[in-house]
Amino acid sequence: MFKMSEYAFIASVLALSLALVCYVVAFVSARTGMSRMQLAGAGGPSISTPRAGWASALATYGTLIVWLSFVFVSASLVFRTIALGHGPFANMYEFSVAFSWGTLGAYLYFERKYHLRTLGLIALPIALAMQGYALYLAATLPTTSDPLVPALQNNLLLSVHVAVAIVAYGTFSVAFGAALLYLIQPAEGRPGLPKPEILDEISYRAVIVGYPFLTLTIVLGAVWAEQAWGTYWGWDPKETASLVTWLIYGAYLHARVVRGWTGRRAAGLLMIGFLATLFTYFGNYFFGGLHSYAGLSQ
Repeated sequence: MFKMSEYAFIASVLALSLALVCYVVAFVSARTGMSRMQLAGAGGPSISTPRAGWASALATYGTLIVWLSFVFVSASLVFRTIALGHGPFANMYEFSVAFSWGTLGAYLYFERKYHLRTLGLIALPIALAMQGYALYLAATLPTTSDPLVPALQNNLLLSVHVAVAIVAYGTFSVAFGAALLYLIQPAEGRPGLPKPEILDEISYRAVIVGYPFLTLTIVLGAVWAEQAWGTYWGWDPKETASLVTWLIYGAYLHARVVRGWTGRRAAGLLMIGFLATLFTYFGNYFFGGLHSYAGLSQ
């Protein structure tokens, strides 16, 4: 089953890479067609129609390939679960694969809801970067998993605690992507990019989905900590980083709902929030503490 998991994961990486190429080529082609039409003027020939149609078809194929990648990475996680006998969330290799799964799942949900493939230009590289990191770990460390350390020997809490974290991280990746697209264009919008107000809404909706899952991650972590270490909260570095991330996204929601923050200020907060998310995720490199067992151990 480990081999099946590895093969499915490699297939996911290849499919995701191809999907990203399709998206980039489609976006560049569509942008080039729009620019040529603008240079021709309103009364000039409509030379962008064939190019726009080809770009749209290519982007559609790209989305289908993203779905294929998502199926492959899902299969990889399922095969690894069967092989291990518990959720594949015990080390950084498994967590990186799961992070890519959460990002792809969140992107596909919002792409289907808003019909906005441009978001994939940010979300897909994040997922692909996590897969690349997992490949790096697989190349430098054993891909099989050692028996769980005592603190992790609770299959239910291991699976649920990390699974809800993956949902939160995936939706925060989408929120980051939408916020970044918002920040790189002027207030009046830019041809080829989604309208700023749509990006602002997607960012907000993504955080609305992810924030309760992050809350549940912290709560379940506290319950698990009490069972494993005898205390609900010990100010472990990773616990603290998670709390800081939770406070940043809470501040974003408060600023938006209570203070009416939208636009660039709100997008700036989401930039900080996603940096905090990555800091929490990669914290095993330099935090140490009670969570150090989940660092580069394979």
